[in-house]
Amino acid sequence: MTTATTPGQGPLSGVRVVELAGIGPGPFAAMLLADLGADVVRVDRPDGPGLGIDPARDVTNRNKRSVVVDLKAPDGAARVLDLAERADVLIEGYRPGVAERLGVGPADCHARNPRLVYGRMTGWGQDGPLADRAGHDASYIAVTGTLGMIGRPGEPPALPANLLGDYAGGSLYLVVGVLAALHHARATGTGQVVDAAIVDGTAHLSAMIHGMLAAGAWQDRRAANLLDGGCPYYGTYETADGTYMAVGALEPRFYAEFLRLLDLDGLADAHHDPARWPELRERVAARFKSGTRAEWTSRFEGTDACVAPVLSLREAPHHPHLAARATFTEHDGLVQPAPAPRFSATPTRVRTGPALPGTGAEDVARDWDLPQATA
Repeated sequence: MTTATTPGQGPLSGVRVVELAGIGPGPFAAMLLADLGADVVRVDRPDGPGLGIDPARDVTNRNKRSVVVDLKAPDGAARVLDLAERADVLIEGYRPGVAERLGVGPADCHARNPRLVYGRMTGWGQDGPLADRAGHDASYIAVTGTLGMIGRPGEPPALPANLLGDYAGGSLYLVVGVLAALHHARATGTGQVVDAAIVDGTAHLSAMIHGMLAAGAWQDRRAANLLDGGCPYYGTYETADGTYMAVGALEPRFYAEFLRLLDLDGLADAHHDPARWPELRERVAARFKSGTRAEWTSRFEGTDACVAPVLSLREAPHHPHLAARATFTEHDGLVQPAPAPRFSATPTRVRTGPALPGTGAEDVARDWDLPQATA
């Protein structure tokens, strides 16, 4: 085991990030950078946060500091540019052209700091027919084909909260882009603009599926395929107490173990025979309905049948495996997912709770050597 040399600092220690306050994927991306050790300064608006929850419980603002700047005030843009001049990265999530009108667009920032990585987070992207239109996660993933893959046949597509679009197709691609551009900036001295669009990232996530579609191994409809619920040994089943078990017994040896633990015989050949899948699904469903989730969890525990209980958000932190790995953590009484991934030499942690608007102004002015406080 490698011993950490800089406990709690994270691999991005020393990187400065300016986040222009918004909602959704931008704040989450900035949180991820902060979790990794970056010094993230969130520029909040005077009218408060847009999420509509208690700022003290907005986990996406953990590990950050906050200053309040009115970008519509005469000196608003200058204050943000003072920060951008001293930063490595700036993240904004306005509609195309808004940052430019406010005087903090890429050209304004690069005039002060040519090395700056300017990350732009939008749903539709910086160009295209819909670039100026409003939208939300559901709108963006709808047109990429990914939303249409999720759900049962004959029923409306199921919305996967805002995890697929905002966070997977948006935040994570923004972070990947920012880190790649930061590497380039440090090698060349030249910053650039990262155009992270949720439609682009979400479409990119479906690359393997498009390959399978082209190869004739994927049907372009819901719940008709191996990985979308169409296969009876890859899906969810209700238990006797109204909860659910998740099944992922894809490989033959896992499938055999799955049948053995369910006490189901005569179904070995059904694994590769879609004509028998309706029968298989019916028998598997009946078996799971004969016991509670706790009973089935106990039976499958410690096996390679690839079966797990479907837990709620409040239950998940107490799962034995997640508890052993400290996948969730508690900070100031707030239970939340711990930073991820993990690093052997530069471990990460929740250093501070959610940054309340304006509470970091004096410290930021001192630490970043600003010409004036930005509050």
